Formats: sequence, C-alpha cells, structure tokens
Amino acid sequence: MKVIEFSELGNPADVLKLKERPSRAPGADEVRVRILATPIHPANLLQIAGQYAATPQLPDIPGGEGIAEVLEVGDGVEHIRPGQKVLLAGAGGSWRDELTAPAGAFIPAPDGDVEQLSMLVVNPLTAHLLLSAFRELNDGDWIIQSAANSAVGEMVVQLAAKRGIRTVNIVRRESQVEHLKTIGGDVVLTDGPDLSERVTAATGGAPVLLALDSVAGATFERLLGTLAYGATIVSYGVLSGQMPQLNLQSMIANGIHVRGFWLAKWFETATAEDRQAAFSVLMPLIASGQVKTRVDSRFPLEEIRQAVIRASESGRDGKVLLMPGAS
Repeated sequence: MKVIEFSELGNPADVLKLKERPSRAPGADEVRVRILATPIHPANLLQIAGQYAATPQLPDIPGGEGIAEVLEVGDGVEHIRPGQKVLLAGAGGSWRDELTAPAGAFIPAPDGDVEQLSMLVVNPLTAHLLLSAFRELNDGDWIIQSAANSAVGEMVVQLAAKRGIRTVNIVRRESQVEHLKTIGGDVVLTDGPDLSERVTAATGGAPVLLALDSVAGATFERLLGTLAYGATIVSYGVLSGQMPQLNLQSMIANGIHVRGFWLAKWFETATAEDRQAAFSVLMPLIASGQVKTRVDSRFPLEEIRQAVIRASESGRDGKVLLMPGAS
C-alpha cells in the first residue's frame, strides 16, 4: 500500500515522502479499508512542522479524518461489513490508500457526497460543539466569530442559520464579505480597531452572548469588547501566531467567561453517547447537502508536494483533498 510519511519535522513540502508499505489483514475486532478521500487541515501542516500542541512520534503518517470503503473485517466485527462506506473517527494516519485499524475507529457513513462526508469529523464537528457546548443559545440570539471565512467559520455560519442563531462574522478582507452573506451570515465586518462600535450599529445594540476566536492576538481583545455582560468567549486557535491580548479589568467588570477548546481533547473525554448525539445532528445535514464545505482542489498521493503547497496558500477557495484512489 502507499502511505505519506515524514521522518523529521520541517516544511511539509520538503519532509513528506510517498512510501510503499505492506498491507495488513485485519485481526480480531479490526477492519481493513480503502481510503477514498481525506482532507489536509492546517493542524496537519503545523504538526508536521513541529508547531502543534501534540508532537508526533517519528516516523509518522499524517491525517486524522476521511471516508473509506471497507475491504474486509476481522472476527467479532458486527456493525461494519465489506463494501460499506465508513468515516474515520480516531484511526489516525489517513494519508494513505489503505488502513487497518480497530473497528471502533470507524463510523458507518450515510449515503451522500463522498468529498463532503470525508470532512465531517473535524470542522463540522468543531463548529457544532462551539455552538452547543459553551452557552445555551436560542432563536434570535447573537454570536460573533473571527476567521469567519475559514472552514470552521463557514460551518458555524451555516449551522447557526439552521438554528435561527444570528451571526456577526469578522474577516480580514472586504473581498470575503459577499460569500459569507450568501451562505447565511447576518452581519459580515472587516476586523479593525473600531470593531465594537460597528458591531453595536449592525446589531442595533442587541447583546452578543458568545464569541468564537481562532485568531488570538489583538483580535481576541476586540472580540471581548463586543460582548454583553456575562457572555462567553471561546478560544480554539492562534492563526495570528500571537497570544491573545486581554484587558483583564474589562473582562472582570463585564463578567466574561473565557474558555478553551481543542477537538482532540474532546475525543479523549467524550462518552459514546456524546459522540452519537453530535454525529446524529451532523450526518443528515451533510449527507443531504444542507450544509457544505467548499473544496478548492484534489490531488493523488503521488502529488503530495503540490497538495501541501496549495493547502498552505492563503488564496484558496476551500479545502484541499487527497484522493488516494486517483492517479
């Protein structure tokens, strides 16, 4: 089988190599699958470069989600059958054309667009949890988010619109505004020092109850300045490369709750019931095409260098997918 592997930390375009490895038949309670599609996420590239919270054990195969077709199952596997499509949810190392792993690392997939389903486990799940795990939100409530044009941000817009939650979406460039409005964003503003005043004007002074921030730096403090008394801000990324700026006096005076979120830790601590509840919400929406993630480009494993270069570029129009079956 073909795998993408790295034996040292560094620039993904330089350290990732295509390797041949022997396939492995499934043992008891294991499943062997053929990978159909698997996305490249910023976290993957940061981990390869040694700039992520979790340091990989080298050599390592990147990738944390995707969709696959079951080739064979081991003894004791009852909920998955050959020929069935499954989502990778905890198997790891998805940048390859075959994978053998415990049956518990796979979730039966519904019928639907293979590319969209391949991206269900990370960004849509993150967006769903950001909207549901930190603050009770009702129809008509307002939230605000940075990096609204990111894959997570666009999914937040779509999921919030389904629930009647109103969104203020912060972007860096004016050119990003119109698309977010077309997918359901109520208010779209460019970031800047007068953000609080512009948010108040755009919402008519309505209280903003939740802020979602993946940028950090000065943006974090500007988001704080838009929030109502007792609101919550959730930090889930550091896209700016800078630690969040924080006006502690203002935060205390306004009773702001500051929370952190990391999807990997959620997977470690979530119960089977938690996972089932989340996926039962997301699967029908994605399988039916009611919410979507934009796809920029697709590459076979043999073009991994071109794929990660494209995934690193800021001018992309969506996710970059690896299609291991392509050639």
